[in-house]
Amino acid sequence: MTRLAPPDRTDVLAMLATFGERSPGAVQDTLGSLELTWLIAEFEQRFDIELELSDERFESIRTVDDATEVLRAAVLAAGPATGSRPAGAARP
Repeated sequence: MTRLAPPDRTDVLAMLATFGERSPGAVQDTLGSLELTWLIAEFEQRFDIELELSDERFESIRTVDDATEVLRAAVLAAGPATGSRPAGAARP
């Protein structure tokens, strides 16, 4: 089973770019709540990790760097079984 590497800023920008079909360079550094909600859903599907963020933690994610930090930590905390499902594959 291959483990997906924790996402870095480039990966997060690439995920965000698919929201609105834009280039990664066109992604703003600050995130709106709709964009963040979409990013979390995309991340959960891609990495097969369910994020359980408190309202306070969700609201504290305001930038691409904030999001990258939270998503990387989630992958690292999930352990070696993370990412055994190919990206884009449906959950069981």
